[in-house]
Amino acid sequence: MKEELALALNKQMNFEFYSAHVYLAMAAYCSGESLDGFANFFTVQAEEERFHAMKIYKFLNDRRQRATLEAMPEPKNEYTSMLDVFEHGYAHEQQNTKKFYHLADLATDDREYATIYFLKWFIDEQVEEEALFDSIIQKLKRIDKDSNAFYMLDAEFAARSFTPPAE
Repeated sequence: MKEELALALNKQMNFEFYSAHVYLAMAAYCSGESLDGFANFFTVQAEEERFHAMKIYKFLNDRRQRATLEAMPEPKNEYTSMLDVFEHGYAHEQQNTKKFYHLADLATDDREYATIYFLKWFIDEQVEEEALFDSIIQKLKRIDKDSNAFYMLDAEFAARSFTPPAE
């Protein structure tokens, strides 16, 4: 594996850890608003992001590349509404998708087939993540001021959990 690709994978691993940090900040905001189901949604998102980071960590080690951890920037902690939270989450996922596309371009240019195959899983995952956030944003826009529907969504998110996918 060329050094540029290994460095880019390390950057992505660190971005995945940062993403977990972002989602925990969103969970904390939701908890502060007494929306425990929404808080659970973002806590589960954080677990998924840590799983993604560790998947890259393991891949780097399996390829005899050293995983290196970097400092994280402070995430956004204040929002104006749940719609604002999810719109920021959606933008974050779109940014993440672009990062994976860049990695795939590097791996393709290097004819690094093991990495290309490895990244396919993440690209598929990003399609799901963006669709999930977009769907929730559309629901939040539709329910607008309907507090019953809003609290039903909160209750739905309270039941969400994360089970790492079988390899």
